[in-house]
Amino acid sequence: MKRRNFIKQTATATAASIVVGGGILLLGSRDGQSNDQLDIYKPKAWRVPLDPNRPVLAAAKGKDWRLATAAAIGALGGIETFIKAGDIVCIKPNIGWDRTPQLGANTHPDVVAELIHLCLAAGAGKVIVVDVTCNDSNRTYNRSGIKAASEAEGAEVIIAGDSHYAKVDFGTESLGLWKVLKPILECDKLINVPVVKHHSLSGMTAGMKNWFGAITGPRNLLHQNINENIAELGRLFQPTLTVEDATRVLQRNGPTGGRVDDVNTYDSVIASTDQVAADSYVTRYLSLNPDKFPYLGMAEEMGLGLITPPPDKIAEIEV
Repeated sequence: MKRRNFIKQTATATAASIVVGGGILLLGSRDGQSNDQLDIYKPKAWRVPLDPNRPVLAAAKGKDWRLATAAAIGALGGIETFIKAGDIVCIKPNIGWDRTPQLGANTHPDVVAELIHLCLAAGAGKVIVVDVTCNDSNRTYNRSGIKAASEAEGAEVIIAGDSHYAKVDFGTESLGLWKVLKPILECDKLINVPVVKHHSLSGMTAGMKNWFGAITGPRNLLHQNINENIAELGRLFQPTLTVEDATRVLQRNGPTGGRVDDVNTYDSVIASTDQVAADSYVTRYLSLNPDKFPYLGMAEEMGLGLITPPPDKIAEIEV
């Protein structure tokens, strides 16, 4: 079925009109429009004005991964630079796989827990943790350790069901119509918290690849033209912060892993206001160069960030 006909048939079957804050318009009819039209997704302004004297990327290394997380964000100006009193914050880790933390397939719960702690200490009205999983959601949330760690810090943990998605048209031939997590669409601030690891198809999972877990649908379509889709999702979801977990990095057999021998420990957390720079920086933890990842060049051409920021915009910290 051609995409245009698919959109028309899907839209015709839906009578409701939904509007979400931040100018994101979802499936339905509006005054002056017929029911067979879809409004195109408009990216929300999750980013905040930055101090030009601050780095755009900070990499903190230390055995205490919570302390490393706090130090990396502190070097960017502190969490108060990004989170204001009353903000609804959505934290989007990678909770895709039914794996324990030491296997490196999911974001480590210590990194997630520290981000929740920092956001609530800054006065956030609510912190939500959510992801679209690949394995059974209850098992992945629990076995990853993220559910328990998040709830212990006071976050609302959402295991997504049908009511947690909104259908949107991304307006591109490669992506088109998908269901997107409502907590992402509706939040005031968005923090992307991927784990850095090997991926058998794209070569690496990091920040922009983590947006595959913001939407649900036929995932095999995302793997077609994967570099274009990663870059395009980076354009559609431009977070307040990207915090990349390189505490232990799966070197082989990603994205699922399953062997401790495939994991190297780097004790590092990278925080950045530039998701292109963040993904470029973390290629080193897989002993690769940024030029091995075409999506980085595509994203830079879209104006999403810089593959190589000026050296004075990068802070490297031992904690």
